Amino acid sequence: MFARTERLLLRPGWREDAPALAAAIGDESIVRNMASAPWPYSVADAEECIARADQSTLPNFLIFSRTRGAPRLVGSCGVTRDKRGALELGYWIARPFWGLGFATEAGKSVIHTARAMKLPKLQAKHALDNPASGNVLRKIGFRSTGRISLCHNQARGEDVPCALFEEGELVDMRPDPSVDIYQDGHALAA
Repeated sequence: MFARTERLLLRPGWREDAPALAAAIGDESIVRNMASAPWPYSVADAEECIARADQSTLPNFLIFSRTRGAPRLVGSCGVTRDKRGALELGYWIARPFWGLGFATEAGKSVIHTARAMKLPKLQAKHALDNPASGNVLRKIGFRSTGRISLCHNQARGEDVPCALFEEGELVDMRPDPSVDIYQDGHALAA
């Protein structure tokens, strides 16, 4: 499965993406905001991440900018199951691409993919010391639950306070005509 937006290509990771993935995540300012990524982050960690995502039936994508040349890896966005089985949206963007709206664009695409797959409402969270992530969540239709929870952060090696979010009741669930979603070579209707 993959998705295309105006500026991005979202597709599963391939083994040959591991070096670029490790380089993109290999920045402590990124890893410290990811719940399950170790620090330092190695190519072996990237290979394991790609293999784990490959076993999932949930949408989980690497994000590439669509350019005239070779696409550039700018981050990742996808859906995972938390310890309770709830579906959770997660994402990260490499530092050179911060502030360009890629997280918002990719997040919307993944939500539309989740709707096309008829997945239940998604949850999300962000570390309190990463308010930019909360801004992205609000832009893509999530709302704060008003709850704070301690969440283990592998890279930091400690529990950190996280704000909990859920998809809002008023999220527009109609198909987004600017997002193309493909599975097994066929377009999916959202």
